[in-house]
Amino acid sequence: MREIKVLGTGCANCKNTVKLIEEVARAKNIAIALEHIPDIQSIMSYNIMSTPGVVIDGKVVHAGGVPTRSKVETWF
Repeated sequence: MREIKVLGTGCANCKNTVKLIEEVARAKNIAIALEHIPDIQSIMSYNIMSTPGVVIDGKVVHAGGVPTRSKVETWF
């Protein structure tokens, strides 16, 4: 199971990123543990300057703006 964290304070881009990741994982029948991290201190600990950020299995794979569907598909 992939551990995925979406870093962001809860803006529309963050919510859209969570939704997109869920959609792609479901379409590919991939089990994920998805967590939204809204806490600024926690976000800063990943050393990203713009949200939403995406962390998969402890590694930052995206920061700033909603990722494209094709980019999300490469994560799985």
